[in-house]
Amino acid sequence: MDLKTFRTAAALRSLRAQSLWRLLAADKAPAILALLQTLLLDNEKILSSSVLKERLTREIEQLRASGEELPQSAQAYIADWLAQGWLTRRFPAGASEEEYELTTDAASAIRSISALLKPRLAATESRLATVIQQLVRLAEETDSDPKTRSAALIAERERIERELELVQRGAVRALPDDRALERTREIIALADDLAGDFRRVRDEFDKLNRHLRESVMENEGSRGDVLDALFAGVDVIGESDAGKTFAAFWRLLTDPEQSSSLEAAVSEVISRPFAHGLDARERRFLLRLTRLLMDEGSSVHDVLQNFARSLKSFVQSREYLEQRRLHALLKDALRAALGMKDYIRLNRALDYSLTLTSSRIRSISQWVMYDPSQRLPDSEMKDAELSEIGLDWISELVRQSEIDFRTLKLHIRQYLAEETQASIGQLLENFPAEQGLGSVVGYIALGVKHGEIAGEGQIVCWEGDDGVIRRARIPAIYFLRERCAELAD
Repeated sequence: MDLKTFRTAAALRSLRAQSLWRLLAADKAPAILALLQTLLLDNEKILSSSVLKERLTREIEQLRASGEELPQSAQAYIADWLAQGWLTRRFPAGASEEEYELTTDAASAIRSISALLKPRLAATESRLATVIQQLVRLAEETDSDPKTRSAALIAERERIERELELVQRGAVRALPDDRALERTREIIALADDLAGDFRRVRDEFDKLNRHLRESVMENEGSRGDVLDALFAGVDVIGESDAGKTFAAFWRLLTDPEQSSSLEAAVSEVISRPFAHGLDARERRFLLRLTRLLMDEGSSVHDVLQNFARSLKSFVQSREYLEQRRLHALLKDALRAALGMKDYIRLNRALDYSLTLTSSRIRSISQWVMYDPSQRLPDSEMKDAELSEIGLDWISELVRQSEIDFRTLKLHIRQYLAEETQASIGQLLENFPAEQGLGSVVGYIALGVKHGEIAGEGQIVCWEGDDGVIRRARIPAIYFLRERCAELAD
């Protein structure tokens, strides 16, 4: 087998075990990629635990409604994505809850898939021009021969003078709209890749911080190189390759002249007629380019500063001494166990009982806060059913009240003078209930004695003295004209 083929296969096998490949090969990769891109890449890059859970729950419900099979809860998916290495979790100083963001591998996977959805031409004029310009500039800036440098500068000056002559004569040559649009999109793609570069730099700082702490722990001498540098006041992280690279970039980004030039150039490009060919996302990206770079750079800068301070505090507080002692005890135990492996079989029963802790160790993000609003009783006021007035209750009210029966009888006789029968509801519609409920009770009492009671009930309404309409269900009672004489005073 070719050695190169073997090495390539080994490298790809190692890459396949990483989170980037696992994300692309996941069973629900389309849905997961869409959720991660929508929540943590397109707009906001960092979300608090509660906000991420709420938004993810809403997005999952919408996907389920469209037919997507997503059986787990939002909290379960977040925990799974953390374990898979697609999300990273941080607890910034002063924050009230954890914050989540995409890992470098997850962001790279999403950008790779997004690039396939919108493929660009294999070889555009702007990309070729960029390569040529950068190579020419590199050749000039690395040339140490004064003669060739002088000749190159003279040629550049002559070219500029020719351009000035053309401009003064009014012959301004502007880039065609199609080529300007193409070059703008290349710049957007390049600037978008910077976000991934920021994440990679921050990951390098993470690895460097762990490596430095391991170096302090592993050093068995009284003072190692890392300790000597820290005690001497040397910023070990800042002096690393990643630290120097980012420091140079940060100086360029925070330079007032450079930042003002960048903002002015963005404003001019957006105002050009060809910029109307950009879609809304591209225009928004250009307008937010300066702030985006500053935000990403500031986050890395803060991480760098926190790492440097925490490492110095770790050493200056002498905490590393206790950590080193614990590390030495663990190594001694491991060494003793390896020394006994040739004398004690693995399946041999030992006369020793190890009491395990009963505590269940869980991440704080797995806890669900108690929400009193979810336990509140239903406070909605429902319409009550109409009260039913029974005849026994009517008899008791009649005995305890003074009802104007004379007026009620007069109303019944007046109504029956024109109609053959009258219900209590019809009487209340034609004559006001001067005593409110008392009038209704009086009509029912008269109906029991002088009227006809039907099998079904009826609903009657009347207006009280306060102007409120009231309703009640009463027995269906009718007064007949042939019995009108019974109602004489």
